[in-house]
Amino acid sequence: MTHVTLVLSAFILDQLIGDPPSLPHPVILMGKAISWLEDWLNDGTPARRRLNGALMAIGLTSVTFFLTWGLLKLIGLLSPAASVILEVYLISTAIASKSLRAAGRSVLQPLLERDLAKARLRLSWLVSRDTSKLRSAEIVRGTVETLAENFVDGILSPLFYAAIGGAPLALAFKAVSTLDSMVGYKNERFRDFGRFSARMDDAANYIPARLSVPILLLAGALLRMPVTKGYKIWRRDSGSHPSPNGGNPESVVAGLLKIQLGGINIYHGQLHHRAEMGEPVRLLQPQLIQECLSLVRVSEWLALFPILALAWILGGI
Repeated sequence: MTHVTLVLSAFILDQLIGDPPSLPHPVILMGKAISWLEDWLNDGTPARRRLNGALMAIGLTSVTFFLTWGLLKLIGLLSPAASVILEVYLISTAIASKSLRAAGRSVLQPLLERDLAKARLRLSWLVSRDTSKLRSAEIVRGTVETLAENFVDGILSPLFYAAIGGAPLALAFKAVSTLDSMVGYKNERFRDFGRFSARMDDAANYIPARLSVPILLLAGALLRMPVTKGYKIWRRDSGSHPSPNGGNPESVVAGLLKIQLGGINIYHGQLHHRAEMGEPVRLLQPQLIQECLSLVRVSEWLALFPILALAWILGGI
């Protein structure tokens, strides 16, 4: 089976079943490995922590790639059909389309029911900021920011790497993303140890983050959103984001929805100001989450065109 068929099959499989809790998920294994390695290696001088963190990041990503490649080759010797089925499944586990939309709806529902306590709890499962005292508008902001950023991290980037290198490269990217989500923080514990992981994640998402801009703008046009506004806000505000990548999808979404993202967040009891993106033309109300979900949904399908074109160029139909 060629790259085009593999990627398309995996995308459709994720749309249909998402991440069933009854099936094993590679990210869970990655998370356990990172936790164990971090407990063992995150010690010593700052220079030692940086070295250990880099070795862990390179090692885990490499092991993930070659273990996946070897497993598929081994099973392929026994049953080519089984190897194809496994590869489609593994690629689907790297894509988070259905689970991302479900996460957004899980916050939206209690907001519509005016259950702020439940909405704060649900948002806390998605972000690292303190959500315990957030008002409705800030919950909406956090959810929209998460949906926008994870369109790249959870959907576009895995598809991009699957198109290039199938399941081995898609899962290697997922290892990089999981490393960043677990140790890529600038707090006292991870500032040195997680530095390399954060830089790897920045590099891995660099191209997909920029590819997300025309995809989101085209999706906005199909949904009759103000595309000119989205483009203007992207040009003006994307560079103000602390991440070299996150500002691209977030600024476009802010412009398309005519809202302002960014502002004050609380991490581990400390206030952090993230530069504002967009303009507060509209109030941050719950229905904006639904509009953002629709935007992400359309963008997912539009992303297939450049992704499958890339897969065709590299691997044929």
